[in-house]
Amino acid sequence: MTSLRNVVVLGATGSIGVSTLDVIARHPDRFRVLALTAHRQIDRLFDQIIAFVPRFAVVDEAPAARQLAERLERAGSATVVMHGAKSLEAVAAHADADTVMAAIVGIAGLRPALAAVTAGKQVLLANKEALVTAGPLFMEAVRRCGATLIPIDSEHNAIFQSLPAGYGGDLEAAGVRRILLTASGGPFREWPLEKLADVTPEQACAHPNWVMGRKISVDSATMMNKGLEIIEASWLFNAAEHRIEVVIHPESVIHSLVEYVDGSVIAQLGNPDMRTPIAHALGFPQRIDAGVSYLDLVKTGRLNFLAPDERRFPCLRLAREALRAGGCASALLNAANEVAVAAFLNLQMRFDQIPQLLEGVLASIGNMPLRDLADVFEADARARQSATRWLSQHATSGPAAPSRLTA
Repeated sequence: MTSLRNVVVLGATGSIGVSTLDVIARHPDRFRVLALTAHRQIDRLFDQIIAFVPRFAVVDEAPAARQLAERLERAGSATVVMHGAKSLEAVAAHADADTVMAAIVGIAGLRPALAAVTAGKQVLLANKEALVTAGPLFMEAVRRCGATLIPIDSEHNAIFQSLPAGYGGDLEAAGVRRILLTASGGPFREWPLEKLADVTPEQACAHPNWVMGRKISVDSATMMNKGLEIIEASWLFNAAEHRIEVVIHPESVIHSLVEYVDGSVIAQLGNPDMRTPIAHALGFPQRIDAGVSYLDLVKTGRLNFLAPDERRFPCLRLAREALRAGGCASALLNAANEVAVAAFLNLQMRFDQIPQLLEGVLASIGNMPLRDLADVFEADARARQSATRWLSQHATSGPAAPSRLTA
């Protein structure tokens, strides 16, 4: 018999949170939901609370908390509703929590994820910003507090599975030559470069393989997501930047690979469905059903691989430069990118101007030392201010209607 594990889902109403609850629902004998949190989607959170009966729920603002609590009381629910950043940290570090799914998008997810780590929890990390912005601080806390950290990004989870069991952070000792991160290349990998100025938000969010939120879909189209994943992989696996390579794999069947010094290459394959890495992490070290259709290699037919073109995807270069620079360079890059993507989605700038804004922000601020979380948040604020100034001075409004252009 397996004892029930109490799970906290930070960011329950997002795509990762919804997939997490789908997997949990398949295993009522293994998991019990202790807490759910949400930012804006209060109606979806209400439905999740009724379905999973958590002890706690957390939302951002007091008015939303009051309204949700009243609805739950009328529905006969005993769930305690709280609000604010401190409440997020409290449920993440709760004494009864065994596993914390850290799936809050953006730098807002850093403090609650770190709270779970500091409390020594099993942390399933879907918030890449925690490592991108504060990698050395975060990993030091993992080691110091004895937390178990399992990556949820499909690429990093694939690497985790492809490394030796009990990998201790030494590539040389493990016989690893390099890590290969796969990327779909997004919807514009074959578009003429001069047409990228005409990309609309709808086109950028139409990922060919994965179902994702709008922000990460744009990051996939610019390949900034892969740049951020290089930074994340460096901290997760203690890998130097030059030992992490990116290969475009349009089918998104191989999720990443590890190459060993004897010439062996070990990969993790599967259909593109986030429930697979989520189920792997929830059940670790056992394997549990994810509800995912099994991979049919004969039906897949062919697997293709291409080298990324940094003229088309300059965000890859910018991410590598930030990782090599150290300090707060990655936090500056991440914050500037969040502003740029939001501006593009709001038709305030063109798609091809996203990397231009990032370069402008990095050039205007320069690097900053990273000593503690205060430095991270100061860098974040300064980058957002600089990005806003860049928008007012340089941005050109993007196209609103879907383009008829084809690759």
